Amino acid sequence: MAAIPPSNAKTYYAPTAKQPKPTRSKMMMKIIDPHLHLFDLSQGNYQWLKPENPPFWPDKILIEKNFSEQDLVLTAPLVLAGFVHIEAGFDNQQPWREIAWLENSCNLPFKSIAMIDITLSNEVFLQQLKKLTVYRSVVGVRYILDDDALAILSDKTIHKNLESLAVHKLSFELQMPLTDTPAVDCLVEMLTLVPRLKVCINHAGWPRVAEQEPSCWLANIKRLATFEQVLIKCSGYEMADRHYPTGWPQQIISRCIESFGIKRVMLASNFPLNLFRASYQQTWLHNTELPYKPEQLQQLCFSNAQDFYQF
Repeated sequence: MAAIPPSNAKTYYAPTAKQPKPTRSKMMMKIIDPHLHLFDLSQGNYQWLKPENPPFWPDKILIEKNFSEQDLVLTAPLVLAGFVHIEAGFDNQQPWREIAWLENSCNLPFKSIAMIDITLSNEVFLQQLKKLTVYRSVVGVRYILDDDALAILSDKTIHKNLESLAVHKLSFELQMPLTDTPAVDCLVEMLTLVPRLKVCINHAGWPRVAEQEPSCWLANIKRLATFEQVLIKCSGYEMADRHYPTGWPQQIISRCIESFGIKRVMLASNFPLNLFRASYQQTWLHNTELPYKPEQLQQLCFSNAQDFYQF
C-alpha cells in the first residue's frame, strides 16, 4: 500500500526546484490530459471510494466527492484542449452507464476508456462490447490487472477477447506492475499473438520509488518498447509514494523516453488522485517545466495523446 502524506496538506504543494525559462512561461501550451477520472457519487457505485472498502488510505476523504470537468482548471500559459476519461468504477456490471453519464455531462472535447472484464466468455464480452461501441467517445477499455496480472495473462482464453478489441479498433489500457517479470513474460507472449492490439501502459508500469536504479522495471519496459503498438503513459507517482522525491518523476519520464522514444510517451495528471500531492495546475506546470524542447513537450503533453486516442 502506498505511503500516506502528513496531515499538513501544504506539503503537497511545494514548488518545483527548477523554474521555467522566462521565454517558455509566456508561451501558450495546449494540453490533452490522457488520464483522469470524474466522479458523480449520486449516480455511480464507486465501491473503492467508500471508507469501508479498500484501499484503506487515511487521506482517501480528499477524493470522496464529486469531480466534474469544471474542476479541471488550468490557467495561462496552459490551455486544456481535451481529456481522456479512464473508467473509475462507476458501474462495473453495466459499464456503458458511465459513458452515457459522461457524454451527457461533458462539454470539452474528450474520449473515454470504458471498463470491461477481459476474463468474460467471448460471447458475453462481445455483447458488452457492442453496448459500449454505440457511444461516440469510446476509444478503448481498461481492466485493472495489478496483483492478478500473472493469473489473468496466463489464461489464453483472454486472447480472443483482446483480438476482438483490435478488430473494433479499440485500445487496451494496461495497468500492472512491470516489476512482475513472470507476468511481463505472459504479456510479451500475448502481444506477439495479438499484434494488432494497441496497448497503453498506465502509470509507467508502477516503478518503485525506493529503487535508485529501477533495474527490473527498466529491463521490462525495454522489452515492451520493442512492440511498436505499445505506448506508455507517465502519471500516478503519488500512488507509489505520497512522499516521492521531487526529481523522481523526471527520472521515470526520462527512462520511458529513452526506451519508447518521444512519440510513444504521454504525460498525464491522474486527477483527482494527483491532489494527494499537488493541485491540477501545479501537476501540469511540473510536466511542462521538464527540460525538453518546446516541440517535445507539445508531443508529450498534447499531440501523442491526440493521435493515440483518435481526437
